[in-house]
Amino acid sequence: MNVATKIEPAGQIQRMAGVLARQKAANIREGAPTAEVRIERINRAIVALLKHNKAIVDALSQDFGSRAEAVSGITDIGASLGPMKHAKAHLKTWMKPEKRKTTPAILGFLGAKAEVRFQPKGVIGIISPWNFPVNLTFAPLAGVLAAGNRAMIKPSEFTPATSQVMAEMFAEAFDEEEIAVFPGGPDVGQAFSDLAFDHLVFTGATSIARHVMKAAAANLVPVTLELGGKSPVILGKSADYATSAARIMAGKTMNAGQICLAPDYVMAPADQLGTFVKEATAAVTAMFPTIKDNPDYTAVIAERHYERIKGYVDDARAKGAEIVEINPAGEDFSQQEHRKIPPTLILNPTEEMKVMQEEIFGPVLPVMTYRTVGEAIAYVNAHDRPLGLYYFGDDAAEEAEVLAHTTSGGVTVNDVIFHVAMEDLPFGGVGPSGMGSYHGVDGFREFSHRKSIYRQIKKDLGPMKALRPPYGPGVKAFLAGQLKG
Repeated sequence: MNVATKIEPAGQIQRMAGVLARQKAANIREGAPTAEVRIERINRAIVALLKHNKAIVDALSQDFGSRAEAVSGITDIGASLGPMKHAKAHLKTWMKPEKRKTTPAILGFLGAKAEVRFQPKGVIGIISPWNFPVNLTFAPLAGVLAAGNRAMIKPSEFTPATSQVMAEMFAEAFDEEEIAVFPGGPDVGQAFSDLAFDHLVFTGATSIARHVMKAAAANLVPVTLELGGKSPVILGKSADYATSAARIMAGKTMNAGQICLAPDYVMAPADQLGTFVKEATAAVTAMFPTIKDNPDYTAVIAERHYERIKGYVDDARAKGAEIVEINPAGEDFSQQEHRKIPPTLILNPTEEMKVMQEEIFGPVLPVMTYRTVGEAIAYVNAHDRPLGLYYFGDDAAEEAEVLAHTTSGGVTVNDVIFHVAMEDLPFGGVGPSGMGSYHGVDGFREFSHRKSIYRQIKKDLGPMKALRPPYGPGVKAFLAGQLKG
């Protein structure tokens, strides 16, 4: 077992190359693992999560400064167990070869066969982020293990306590030739990206993804990029505004908005802006009657992110936006133990405001207005394709229009974020919000090589001979058939 988890950066970088070489050698030596081996590895991961549950929750609280035990339990522990259990229950079915049709069909009638087999890619690198450091390690890992691969993990330096717990729990449960973890800062992360993996998964900011993809390209390593962007909410006129606001604000305040799928801005009908503000205020007040010392309200991860988010609000205010700070108890946040920012609405923001130019990743929510749903759709389409899109309403035709004329990684209708919790739906972005997808069978396939296998007919029958020189009437007849419209 690997026990060397606290290693200096230079040592980690040297160690990574050695572990990669050993994992690749083990993959070749042992071949594709059986379903039983894959299930046993997944079971070990599940046991490790359950055994270290309290240590993980405590580490997350330490890293964030203030994070509700329930939030960590739901989003990092529970949401990690779900993908593992789903993969364990279904991987035997996923592993079965897929039969395909032969071309031309007559070959099949004569006994030829075509199929696709799913083969482990080998060693998968996983770079996980700080916002849900456990879940966004284990969710892709479920597909990685189900597909029969080995894994090397680089957790975030912004959650050092959690990264260390993960390093220790994996070291206890797995041999380095199966799974290994490499905590460290940007230098370790850069060296990790430079490795010649068989596939690399990165979850994080689009700006960092450009560097990761460039590094992977040097070794022609295929990548899955789970990024983010400005996920819009389109509120239809037919929406139930009390329910909609409660669900939107629950999603925006979960983990203090530090979620890649958090609603990044709302588009409301012009005549319903006041209704939404009123209902959003009521929803936050019900969830968080106090905020400053409320253990249910998460702090911003680091001082630089705190200053960045506060800067968005200051910039919007200076440029003329109306700011609505939802602070039910009227608390003073100028001096506080942690980095908490109360939920803040920015009404009628403009394009020159920074809050409309960058992913917010915090509890600040711009609210725009529109006259027609077509206008809202046009605004969404004029910007980068987002990771998520949310429509609220009871108008089937309007819903169909929004779904047909926008492109996003995924959609939740009449709520936010929830599509990521559907294990049988692929999760991924599109364009600047990411590429590739995982979860469930889609994760299994993402981390598998789909090997095409064709078995020729055994007897050298006439049709086969006719395709060989000397070319005669048979070839002419074949070509004539192929060249028809």
